Amino acid sequence: MVARPKPKTARGEATRRAILEAAESVIGTAGYNEASIAEITRLAGVAQGTFYIYFKGKEEIFRALVLEMGRRLRGALSDAIEASPNRVAAEREGLRTFLTFVSAHPELYRIVQEALFVDPDAYRTYFQTFADAYRDGLEAAEAAGEIRPGDTEVRAWALMGMAKSLGERAVVWGDKRPIDEVVEAAHDLIVNGLGRG
Repeated sequence: MVARPKPKTARGEATRRAILEAAESVIGTAGYNEASIAEITRLAGVAQGTFYIYFKGKEEIFRALVLEMGRRLRGALSDAIEASPNRVAAEREGLRTFLTFVSAHPELYRIVQEALFVDPDAYRTYFQTFADAYRDGLEAAEAAGEIRPGDTEVRAWALMGMAKSLGERAVVWGDKRPIDEVVEAAHDLIVNGLGRG
């Protein structure tokens, strides 16, 4: 499915953004199957016909939300780890930023989770894009001597899996444990592993 071009005016972009935000709330709360375009447009304050100027249907806006989550999260992570002195410190800040982001955007997180069943291609693209960037970052850290050598592809997916599970625990299951406490426990595992020496 080819997405429609982005609006050319600030007003058009504001309308598209309002529709996306309403869809995030409606789909993220009700789920894909129960969400309706009528409810999305009602919440966005636009006519149903306006929806179709920006999106071909519910499938397209769902995919746009998955890609939007990836774009926004990658931007937040990039900003958070930019000043980190090394990769190990970047892992701590990255995990803290991820958990803070998904806790602040639970509907988007649920949409990405649901994409596994609704739009498997978008789900795969979302995680593969993260994995590729993660692997590249680990390879750079390895080359700089910041981390010990190892399979950066597997490491990237394993670290992502840890973050994904902790995010699910916080967002889906409503765990109220302080984020900093979770980050420190997970970071200890990342740095020291499970072995006794």
